[in-house]
Amino acid sequence: MNPDFHIPYIVPTALLAVALAFKLPTLVRASRDPDVRATTILLTCATAVLVVITPVNIHRLNVWTGIPNIAAPWAYSFLTAFCATGLTMIMRWREPPSERRRRRITAIYWIYAGIIVALWATFLLADVPEPRIYDLDTYYATTPWMREHTLLYVLAHMVSSLVAASMLWKWYPEVTNRWLKCGVVFLQAGYASGLLFDVGKLIAVLARWTGNDLDWLSTQAAPPFALLEAILVALGFLVPQAGPFLHGWGRDQREHIRLRSLWRAVRVIEPAAATARLGWWAPLDLRLMQRQQRIHDALRLLAPYFDATAYERLYAVAAARYPEPKARGVAGALALQDATDAYRGRTPRDTGDQPQIGPGVTDHIDDIARALRHPRLLDSVRHRATTTESTTAHA
Repeated sequence: MNPDFHIPYIVPTALLAVALAFKLPTLVRASRDPDVRATTILLTCATAVLVVITPVNIHRLNVWTGIPNIAAPWAYSFLTAFCATGLTMIMRWREPPSERRRRRITAIYWIYAGIIVALWATFLLADVPEPRIYDLDTYYATTPWMREHTLLYVLAHMVSSLVAASMLWKWYPEVTNRWLKCGVVFLQAGYASGLLFDVGKLIAVLARWTGNDLDWLSTQAAPPFALLEAILVALGFLVPQAGPFLHGWGRDQREHIRLRSLWRAVRVIEPAAATARLGWWAPLDLRLMQRQQRIHDALRLLAPYFDATAYERLYAVAAARYPEPKARGVAGALALQDATDAYRGRTPRDTGDQPQIGPGVTDHIDDIARALRHPRLLDSVRHRATTTESTTAHA
C-alpha cells in the first residue's frame, strides 16, 4: 500500500482543523475559561493525532528526523493527552466546582503525563530499526520495550474510554439541556468506536504473541474506528458550546433577512441622527439591532404621514380573507407605503394630537415585512379596498 494513499485521513483531519480554527477566536476572548481552554486542547490533540498518523506524514517524519518510527511516540502522546482532556471535560460538565473535583482533575493530568513520559522512555529503549507505516504495532509486537510501548497506549486509551463511557452512561438521564444531551450521545458513540479500535489492536497483538497472524484487525479494521472516534468525540464536546451559538445565529440571520423588505421600504426616511455604516463583516447581532432600530426610527418619523383611518379600512378588507396576523401585516404594509409616499411629497396628515402609529403596526413588524415580499397580494387587497370604498361612496 502506497504511503501517499491517505484520502481517508484528510476529511476528518480537515473537519477537526476547521473546528479548531473556529474555536481559536473564542480562546483569545475567553482564555481564562477552563472549558474553553480544555476544548481547544482537545481539538488540538485530536487534530495532531490525525496529522501524525497520516501515512504520508509518518513517512516524512522518518525521513526528516532520520529516526525510524518516530511518529509512534508523537501520535500516542497526543492520543494520551486527548484522553486526559476528554475525561477532565466530562468531570467539569458533571460536577460543580469543588476542591475534590480539582484534585481529581489534577490527578488525571499527572497520571496521563506519566504515561506520556513512559511512552517516550519505552520507545527510546526499544530496538525498532525497520520503518513500518501500517503495521508497526503487530510487526514489533514481540520486541522488548516496543511491546510495552504498544500495550501502554492501547490500555491507557481503553481505560479512559471505559471510564468516560461509564460516567456518561450514569449522567445521561440527568441531562435536560438538549444541546448537552446531543453532545453526550456523540461522546458515547465516539468512545464506543474507540473501544472497538482498542479491541482490534489488542487482539492483533495478542495473536502475534501466540504465533498467530490477525494483523488485519490492527491494520484494516481498527483505524477507521479511530478516525470515527476523533470526529465523534470532538463533536461531542463542540456541540454543547457551538449549538446554542449557531441556533442564536440562525435565528438572528432569519430575522435579519425577514426585515430586509421593510428596511428597504423605509430607507427613504432620513434618520433623525447619523447612523454608523456597518459592513457585512460586522457581527450579525449588531447589524440586526441596527436594522431594527432603523425601522423603529422610521416609523416614528412616518407617524405624521400615517393615515390610521385608511389602515383600519385596509385591515377590514384583508381580515375578510386572511387570519389576523396576515391581515395586520398586509394592512400595515399598504398603510406604510402610503405614508412613505406622503413623506416624499411632504404632505403630513392633519391629526390634531401628537401623531403616533398604533400597536396594530408596531406589534406586527415581522408580518408587515413578510407581506411586503408579496406585491401582488398587496395590489389585490388595495384594489378591493378601493372598490369597496367607491361602492360605499356611491351607495
